[in-house]
Amino acid sequence: MGKIQARFRLDWPGFALDVDLALPARGITALFGASGSGKTTLLRCIAGLERPPDGMLMVNGETWQSRQCWVAPHKRPIGYVFQEASLFPHLSVLGNLHYGLRRSAQAQQSDLDQAVELLGIGHLLQRKPEHLSGGERQRVGIARALAVCPRVLLMDEPLAALDLKRKQEILPYLERLHDELKIPVLYVSHSPDEVVRLADHLVVMEQGKVLACGPLAEVLTQLDWPTPIGEEAGVVLGGSIGAIDAAWHLARVDFAGGSLWARNVGLAVGHKVRLSVLARDVSLARHRPIESSIENILQGYIDAIREDQYPGMALVRVRVGESMLLAQLTTRAAASLKVSLGMVLWVQVKSVAVIE
Repeated sequence: MGKIQARFRLDWPGFALDVDLALPARGITALFGASGSGKTTLLRCIAGLERPPDGMLMVNGETWQSRQCWVAPHKRPIGYVFQEASLFPHLSVLGNLHYGLRRSAQAQQSDLDQAVELLGIGHLLQRKPEHLSGGERQRVGIARALAVCPRVLLMDEPLAALDLKRKQEILPYLERLHDELKIPVLYVSHSPDEVVRLADHLVVMEQGKVLACGPLAEVLTQLDWPTPIGEEAGVVLGGSIGAIDAAWHLARVDFAGGSLWARNVGLAVGHKVRLSVLARDVSLARHRPIESSIENILQGYIDAIREDQYPGMALVRVRVGESMLLAQLTTRAAASLKVSLGMVLWVQVKSVAVIE
């Protein structure tokens, strides 16, 4: 598989960017961090809108930027989606899309047709932007970015300007991008919910530097630094619906390491999903619990232990098959269980959230 290699250094008054990254050339990579951490600046460097003097950018082995080479922004085969769609008000949706199509010599009508179908905007083509909702405008903006037949899609907090209802409207379409696009998507966000729902790969940034970079599941279970996203530690497991218990409104989700029962959200057997499991919903036992109200019980062994960010609490990482779970315990409970590296025990998962 190809990759994106990016190395940029910028020194501005009050801010410095210093990154050296190797990112996968397929799937969604989330650039996550607080405002001012450098996410958008990094995106602008990749787009060529900022030009660090010693910057380097290679996409699948092709050099777009180095000391000897500079591909101008308008010649880089990228699609860029901003927080606001910024559509031309005097043009219809179709007119806006055709404007994007003309930007690329490689793009064809079939690329535009595919983008229209992917974003579900066929019924909006004759409308003017003033007659679109915020979510519809953003879907048109994404389709316009895809119409240029990009090799990389850059998305700078595309949901930030939308209210909760409009975010829920557009998220399924972003998931379709995740499932169907064969190009890399670099997705800037400061929303943990968006990251765990969409990302395959995670880059955590702070003050212009990269704190962590890797597959989402691996980064979320790193214990050598504070919780990377959100205020609560947890993991995301990839799996699929293995069985439905219609009588009790439950679905069994199978993952690499076992299975967990969760609330049935109406998905068919075989449907791929993600599971969010918070550390506070996981408990540990030396012996297999019997006659317990907790039905999700797995066997694993302790892989790592560290003190939590809260006094008197500890985080324990447990390997279950090929997957990792985190458990949040009081230090007294950890001492009582005599938890230690390599210890085999039983994991009880009280609550599981299915992310479609």
